Amino acid sequence: MVKHIYKRRGAERAILKELKTLGGSASRDDIKQAIADDNDSEFSYEDVFDPIISRSGKQYVPFLFDFNFGVNNLFIAGYIEKPERGKDIILTEKGRISNEKFFPTLEEKRLIDQYWKNKSELRKARKKDNLIIDDSTSTKTVEIDENSGDSDWKTELIDQLKKFSPGKFESFSRLLISKMGVRIDKQRGIIRSGDHGIDGFGYFQSDEFRTSRVAIQAKRFTNGSVGEPEIDKFKGVMDSFNAEYGIFITTSYFTDQAKEKAVVGNNSVTLIDGIKLASLVQKYQLHITPVQTFTLNDYYFEKE
Repeated sequence: MVKHIYKRRGAERAILKELKTLGGSASRDDIKQAIADDNDSEFSYEDVFDPIISRSGKQYVPFLFDFNFGVNNLFIAGYIEKPERGKDIILTEKGRISNEKFFPTLEEKRLIDQYWKNKSELRKARKKDNLIIDDSTSTKTVEIDENSGDSDWKTELIDQLKKFSPGKFESFSRLLISKMGVRIDKQRGIIRSGDHGIDGFGYFQSDEFRTSRVAIQAKRFTNGSVGEPEIDKFKGVMDSFNAEYGIFITTSYFTDQAKEKAVVGNNSVTLIDGIKLASLVQKYQLHITPVQTFTLNDYYFEKE
């Protein structure tokens, strides 16, 4: 398999486009997911989410640098409201009516360049006053690091899930699904890998007290994507279990053909890729420990 190579480039236009599609306000994770799912975004799923190893041996996702640069630059140019940690990115009136194809104008580029120049000068002043010891990263890198901690642990989580044995990943998937409200059938719901083509079976009761039969499929992919044939096979097995809904979980991602197949016919399949899986682990705090930290704003650092 050819190793995927990420090419650094601006993400501002892609962010603007997806924000408009999402209604003008969305979380960073939702925007990244939308960019990855959009065939016209110029960024593939691998571009957005695949990690690489730095020279120091640390794993990171290079797209995060371009994404966070893009968010900062869009704020500087007036397209979005001031970004806040943990809150949605929100379009301004300028952002809502703009055409992302024309970003940036000459004036916007001047504003952006001046902003980063001022940041660089401020950093040099801080270093001179011994407020910064390590100068191994640029001003822009520091800006990115302040916003990338959430994605770091999710990347590590997906990497660790890929190392699970098939049996452990199936057990993990059933645990997660049960946290989401599906009651696992004790007789039919715990099925060993390779048996009958599914990895779990249970029941979900809606707010209207309607109970639905749910089939579960868990695929631990270390490389490649889940395609239409896997979804087609799963749907066939769902019929044999008389399941009304299906949930397909993978550490990888789904092709466009797989996504189309998932919603064809009477038995729809909910697709959970690696990124959505990490978000669900966060939502239900499944074997993770929340850690809170703080960073100082520029308010505390004055240039003399």
